[in-house]
Amino acid sequence: MAHESLKVNSLVKPRRDTFKSPKPDAPRVLAYDILSEVNRRGGYSNLLLPQALTASNLEDRDKGFATELVYGTLRMQGRHDYILSQVSDRPWDEVDEGIVDVCRLGVHQLFEMRVATHAAVSATVELARKVLGESKASFVNALLRKVSAQSLELWLEPVEILTDPVEKLAIKYSHPQWIVSAYFDLLKDYGAVERELAANNVPARPTLVSWPGSSTQEDLVGLGAEATRFSPFGAVFEGSPGSLDLIRHRKAGVQDEGSQLVAYVFSLFASESKTVLDICAGPGGKAALLAHIARRDNQIFTANEFSEARAKLVKNVVGNFEVITGDARKISESGKTFDAILADVPCTGLGALRRRPEVRWRRTLQDLRELTQLQGEISDGAISVLNPGGIFGYATCSPHFAETSTQTLIILKNHPDLEQLNVAEHLPVSLVGATRGKSMSLWTSEHGTDSMFLSIFKKKG
Repeated sequence: MAHESLKVNSLVKPRRDTFKSPKPDAPRVLAYDILSEVNRRGGYSNLLLPQALTASNLEDRDKGFATELVYGTLRMQGRHDYILSQVSDRPWDEVDEGIVDVCRLGVHQLFEMRVATHAAVSATVELARKVLGESKASFVNALLRKVSAQSLELWLEPVEILTDPVEKLAIKYSHPQWIVSAYFDLLKDYGAVERELAANNVPARPTLVSWPGSSTQEDLVGLGAEATRFSPFGAVFEGSPGSLDLIRHRKAGVQDEGSQLVAYVFSLFASESKTVLDICAGPGGKAALLAHIARRDNQIFTANEFSEARAKLVKNVVGNFEVITGDARKISESGKTFDAILADVPCTGLGALRRRPEVRWRRTLQDLRELTQLQGEISDGAISVLNPGGIFGYATCSPHFAETSTQTLIILKNHPDLEQLNVAEHLPVSLVGATRGKSMSLWTSEHGTDSMFLSIFKKKG
């Protein structure tokens, strides 16, 4: 009978493996592609994501999901890495880059989005199967199951008892330690630092800007936007700016309120000037507003931009005013001089971390050293073509002491023919707590804007 049994069993076909090809959902695939491009190849999320979404066939709901997943993961990936390093059996900085990015997307869904635990894990594993292969997907599955076994609060309990406040805040709010230290150097209070770090993790709402002569703040409000608190040109809009005719027809733009304030306050100091130069004009936000103000006030406006591609963007928004393509440090070679010059210099961008989430991971102290040298050279170039009695505005989208207060002191030291004016003379009355010495210094947590800085100088003459 045993022999017969063997014969019968030998006729039974072996059961086939129930392998199914991976079928990840399109929003997560798109999110992974953007995250990889940003983290591994130096791409910029604010440029790549809108292009990818426009080219996709995703419904609006899925576009919103992908947007939140990309920007949110980039902001919080430092904290995600801290958690994942606790469950990985190998050092996290030695783990395959693809695994790292997929796991970051998974952890973000687990702890920062309205995604059920099972769905967050299973959908992310499907993504891993597609983009990484079965073996790596198994590792992703093991990691995410360990992470999902505890709440975020439990994972962060060891962080709360750290004695070094910089290390604690860096992990808790997902910022590099050098940025946390830089905030403390300025604010001198860890409570204020914590508020600023938290503000950097709140997505910025789209802010529109009206351009004098083409549109008004009232026009924007009439479209359902909410007037900005400080800028007389702006309005916060909850929808897609690209859906508005005013934006499509270049009668208004999209610009953070802090940037609007830099251009507005500078224009007030330069109101008596005949010729106005924006020496670092790309991509054109401030240039557009300044050009429209200049046209209204019968001033001659000129823009300078080093990059030809960015110069074209500037030309699109300044109308028939001249756009020079050249090195700001060598602006004297143009043979022109000006009554008012704004230098919104290249900087670390630490003032716009809520808007450009990858910047916090991309910038280093070495970048800071190189940028501060460039900032000084651009300032020297601008001042060399400033007419006697002229106005010079130095601006950055960074609160860092080395890029702001220190540069202001260096400008005064190197150019004794300049005097610093008190920017408070032309700040909106409602804008409180926005000065550092004689300069304007905005804070995201306090003013709801990017953390812009502006110093104003006048050339003796």
